[in-house]
Amino acid sequence: MPSARTNLRRRVKKLHRNLRGFRGIARALLSTDHPLLAHIIPIRRCNLACEYCNEYDDFSKPVPLETMFQRVDKLAALGTSVVTISGGEPLLHPELDEIIRRIRKNGMVAGMITNGYLLVAERIERLNQAGLEWLQISIDNVTPDDVSKKSLKVLDKKLQLLAEHADFHVNINSVVGGGVCNPQDALTIGKRALELGFTSTVGIIHDGSGQLQPLGGEERRVYHEMKAMEKSSFTRINGFQDNIAQGRPNEWRCRAGARYLYICENGLVHYCSQQRGYPGTPLEKYTVEDIRREYLTEKGCAPHCTVSCVHQVSVVDAWRGRQHPAPAAASTGLVQIE
Repeated sequence: MPSARTNLRRRVKKLHRNLRGFRGIARALLSTDHPLLAHIIPIRRCNLACEYCNEYDDFSKPVPLETMFQRVDKLAALGTSVVTISGGEPLLHPELDEIIRRIRKNGMVAGMITNGYLLVAERIERLNQAGLEWLQISIDNVTPDDVSKKSLKVLDKKLQLLAEHADFHVNINSVVGGGVCNPQDALTIGKRALELGFTSTVGIIHDGSGQLQPLGGEERRVYHEMKAMEKSSFTRINGFQDNIAQGRPNEWRCRAGARYLYICENGLVHYCSQQRGYPGTPLEKYTVEDIRREYLTEKGCAPHCTVSCVHQVSVVDAWRGRQHPAPAAASTGLVQIE
């Protein structure tokens, strides 16, 4: 169990995070000319090979540190509020801590999505020192199977280490749909997360193009029980999943390419991980004019989208004006992998 000193430090950092979050929301309400969230990929390689995932390979080299610094600095210049490091598996990048420090040096919130396999006590302490502010691990099942090795059986000791050592916020995301054999596993994972003092969310696994796959009866039951376990803040911003669970489209305005940027390992800006190729503009050439154009561009894939981060950042602008019809290439809803 963490010491009283560790718990006090966590509370202070949580208060600081929340204050920065409120400032970010206020700034977003005042202006639409800057991104709220960017996902940045320092390495495409992963140490796992989950059957449903199209976001990894087993050979890519890490992006050089100086190149990552340039991309982080550019995101700061665009006014980005939050940068999430993803992959692949970001912990495979040998200079990950320096990337986190660069994000914080630029005044942006630093987060990370990891499969958790490489976490040990010393590594968690280094993430603390680098200034990481939040971390998410998705756990797909209780025991490994052919679909996913991200299982509670394998990762529970890692979660215990996080509970003992991490100064940053930890969220555990469990999933239903997409070939997960036992939907009830999500409940077991969620309850364990709460027991360790983390937050818990549930996601609906998308198909290869990030599109809607309605849930079966048992999956829907588990989904609704999991939603009842989420904190109210998550429930409000993840409300779009209710329609997905029923196989219904969502009517919303996707602000990808403006409020949300996905920066691949090649330094190109994409709408999201499932729409790689659009717009495909180099980050160093991205401007406020690009942000304004994409903010007003309707995305044809939006009604059946399951990509949570894009939905969540769009909540801030849900009350704003209509968008224009999308260009033909971006209206197909098909994934285009580089």
